[in-house]
Amino acid sequence: MKNNRVIFAAALGGLIFTGCASTMDTQTKSVPPSLDRKNLNQMENNTASIPQSADTSQKLANSAQVLPVKQIKSQLIKKATISLVVESVEKTMATVTQLIHKQQGDLIKLTENQPKDEFARHTGLIQMRVPQSSLDATLDELAKLGNVKNRNITAEDAGDRIVDFQAQLTNLRRTEANLQKIMDKAGSVRDTLSVSQELSNVRNSIERIDAQLKNLQNQVTYSSITLNLEAAISSKNPQRGFGLQVQETWGKSTSSLSKFSMGLVKLAIWLMVYSPYLFIIITVAYGYKRWHSNPNRGGKVGD
Repeated sequence: MKNNRVIFAAALGGLIFTGCASTMDTQTKSVPPSLDRKNLNQMENNTASIPQSADTSQKLANSAQVLPVKQIKSQLIKKATISLVVESVEKTMATVTQLIHKQQGDLIKLTENQPKDEFARHTGLIQMRVPQSSLDATLDELAKLGNVKNRNITAEDAGDRIVDFQAQLTNLRRTEANLQKIMDKAGSVRDTLSVSQELSNVRNSIERIDAQLKNLQNQVTYSSITLNLEAAISSKNPQRGFGLQVQETWGKSTSSLSKFSMGLVKLAIWLMVYSPYLFIIITVAYGYKRWHSNPNRGGKVGD
């Protein structure tokens, strides 16, 4: 009985194994056609998408051609000169000083020339610097203060020099770091002193180039303006009053009297110093004259 059960179980297991094997074989045989269809569909899709990809590439190329090229901002040093004819130089200078503070600039130089001649013109000069972004606006405000005789703007590109200075600083700082490492590892005093001297030279070069770079960048950040002011024609200048003319005449006359008096005092001092010599000369001349004019000098000699 047990043998029959064993035989049955073995037969059942063989059937199950055979069925599973056939099922797996069937699935294995059925897979390639489906895979072939998928591959064909995928190939067709890829083939269909090739023109689309080409079109996309063409569009990207066209868009790349249309897009503007990003340019590096120029490092310009701008200088401006403007000359104005104004009604009042003093009032214009006060207005310009307020304008400089308004534009967050700096006053570098201010010169005012008062005319000594009645028919000369009152002139003035102001040198200032303002942020480069405010240069055009400042010039427009200055032009409103009078009649513009001339206006000039010059620009110099300092980009190459700035890049050169920055590259030099980078190399020098790298050299400084290397020398510092060498000096830390130096064994003898002689080597330490030699490296220390070289390190000092490198640091001096760094300070010098860094100062030049900052000065150059400051010139780029701030633009300089030279303003020349000239009053209107002399006939429009206010005529000096009678009292002012009398005062000026009195001042000139007293000054002349003072100079003349000082000259006399100096002459008297010179005479006092040389008075002994003058006395001797005068005495000799007087005696000679008396002796020469005496009519009896010949008779006395004969007797």
